[in-house]
Amino acid sequence: MADGCSPCDQQHGLPLIEEQLALVIGGIIGGLLLMIGTSCCLWRRLCATFTYEELPETPDPATTSSFSRQDDRLCPYAGTPPGRPPSVPFVVPPSHQGHDWVSFHSRDPCHDPEHMPYTSSANSGEACAIGNINPELYKSPEDTSETDFPDGCLGRLWFSVEYQQESERLLVGLIKAQQLQVPSETCRPLIKIYLLPDERRFLQSKTKCRTCNPHFDENFVFQVSSRSITQRVLKFSVYHINKQRKHQLLGQVLFPLKNETLAGDHYHIIWRDLEAENLEPPSEFGDLQFCLSYNDYLNRLTVVVLRAKGLQLQEDRAVVSVFVKVCLMNHNKFVKCKRTSAVLGSVNPVYNETFSFKVDTNELDTASLSLTVLQITGDKSYPLGRVVVGPFMYSRGKELEHWDAMLHKPKELVKRWHALCRPMEP
Repeated sequence: MADGCSPCDQQHGLPLIEEQLALVIGGIIGGLLLMIGTSCCLWRRLCATFTYEELPETPDPATTSSFSRQDDRLCPYAGTPPGRPPSVPFVVPPSHQGHDWVSFHSRDPCHDPEHMPYTSSANSGEACAIGNINPELYKSPEDTSETDFPDGCLGRLWFSVEYQQESERLLVGLIKAQQLQVPSETCRPLIKIYLLPDERRFLQSKTKCRTCNPHFDENFVFQVSSRSITQRVLKFSVYHINKQRKHQLLGQVLFPLKNETLAGDHYHIIWRDLEAENLEPPSEFGDLQFCLSYNDYLNRLTVVVLRAKGLQLQEDRAVVSVFVKVCLMNHNKFVKCKRTSAVLGSVNPVYNETFSFKVDTNELDTASLSLTVLQITGDKSYPLGRVVVGPFMYSRGKELEHWDAMLHKPKELVKRWHALCRPMEP
C-alpha cells in the first residue's frame, strides 16, 4: 500500500475542503449584499433627481394677487416663492443646479419683447401675462358688400331664401336696404314682393320712416309646389311714399329660383343691387336683355342672358315654355350653339344664365352672335323673335353699339336691351 493514502491524510483533507466551500459561499453572499446596497443608493439618487417642488395653489384673486404692478405693467413671475430663481417658474433639480440658464437670467421677461404677447396696438407692452388672447387674430374680414357701392347705384337689398320640401313653402326673409336714392330728404321706403309669373298678387313690408338705410327683419311665406319652384322668380320692388302718399318706384331686384340656391335645408343670405325699371313699352315681338364681355387674354367671349319681356306667346301660357338659343357664327355659318333652361308660362321670363365661347382676336371682325327666343309646345319649338349683334358687317344701330362697347371695355360686362326682330326659323 505504498501508493495509497493513509486514513490520517484523509482526515486532514476534509477540513480544508469545508473551508474553501465556506469562503465561496461567503463571497457570493457578500457580493449580493453589495449589489443590493448599490442599487438602493442609485434608486434614492434617481428619486431625488426627478423630485420637483409642488407649486403653491392659486390664491383667491379677490384677496391676493400673484402679479406685481410696476409702471402699469403686469409681470407673471413676480411673487415667486423663495428658494427659486425669479425667472424660472419651477424648482431646478439638484443635479441640474449650476447650469447656465442664459435664456432666463439674461433678460427681464416683463420687458423683453420676445416674451410678450403679440398685439397690433402701439402700446403692446401694457400686459405680458401668459395666456392673454389677442382679439386682432379673431376679427372677421371686412364685409365689402356694405361699403363697396358702384357709381350710379340705386341702392342695395339684402334678403334670405329657404325652400322647405316637405311643406312646399318658400320662406323669404327681408333683411335690409342701404343707400336708397330718394329725390326728397324724407325717405319712407316699403317693398313689395312678387313671385313671378304671378304679377297680380304680392306681399308687402312695413313702411319705414325717414331713413335711406331701412332695416326690415320681416319674414314672408309663399306656397309653391316643388315641380314649379325652379320656374319662379322673386321680384322685389322698392318704393318711396311721397307726401301725396303716392308710390314712387326706386328700383327692383329680380332673383330666379335655381336648384343651387334652394339646395339644402338652410336659408341663404343674398344681396343684390337695385335696377331701374325699363319704362319703354315692349316692341312688337318683345325685348331681350343680355350682357356681352370679351377677354382678350383668354380669347373668351361671354354672354349673360338676363331676361325677356313682352313676348307674344302663340299658345296658352299654362302649357308653353320659353327658352333662348345663343349661337356663335362666323361668316354666317353656325360655329356653336347653346341654350338656356326653359321657363314655363311667362311673357317676361328671367334667366340669368352665362355662356362662353372661344373666339380668337383676329376673328372678331367676322364673328357675330345670334340670340333667338323660342317657345316649346308639346314636342315642337317655334321662334318668337331674334336679335343679332356683331360688327358692321352683320348689325346696325343698338346691336352694333353693343358690340363696339364690348370691344372698347375688355373684361367688363356691358348690358343692353334689344328689340326682337321678326321670327324666323333658326
